[in-house]
Amino acid sequence: MTPPPSAPEPDSDDALMRAYALGDARAFEQLYGRHQAGLYRFVRRLLGTALAAQTDEVFQDTWLRVVNARAQWQPQGASFRTWLYTLAQNRVIDIWRRSGREVSMGDSEDGSPWEPAGGDAAWQQWPAPPSPAPHGDELAFWRRAGERLLACLDELPLPQRSAFLLHHDDELPLAEVARTLEVGFETAKTRLRYAMSKLRTCMGAYLAPLQKEVS
Repeated sequence: MTPPPSAPEPDSDDALMRAYALGDARAFEQLYGRHQAGLYRFVRRLLGTALAAQTDEVFQDTWLRVVNARAQWQPQGASFRTWLYTLAQNRVIDIWRRSGREVSMGDSEDGSPWEPAGGDAAWQQWPAPPSPAPHGDELAFWRRAGERLLACLDELPLPQRSAFLLHHDDELPLAEVARTLEVGFETAKTRLRYAMSKLRTCMGAYLAPLQKEVS
């Protein structure tokens, strides 16, 4: 006989959401405190510069949807965090469409994603990782490179941007990325590969002249 599934840990997200569904307001406060920073960052970067003013609206509406769905919430194989980010992702899509932007969910780009010669050659212009307390030109390089990466992210189509942010910024395994985006594993993998390819192109064209400035 198959043993019953084990109960979630008392302080796990799932346990807190169950407690909140039963009326424990402190459980919601814990969930909010645990995920508000990461969710806000995800929404802000997913919306991009052009729609940054909508960040608070999407962030607040995502939590409102959590509140409204508390009685019906079930894990269904996905973590609370995955479900939370799925709500935010769907709300961002609404905002994009409302603003008149095209949101293609297809993954039919012809051919394989472009890869620079030598695999990661486009990244070879990066200097060594910064020291624990970078300063001067070194600090300026990393600050400006970070700003450039955000600009490159703005150029990605929304599905690819979502896959990159979830996997590399929020450190979700690829299987969880697929669940969050509500697509198959291979589709999520393809989106991530295209995102990485385009970011290499964008950053690779930027790094060489920037490094010359600080060398």
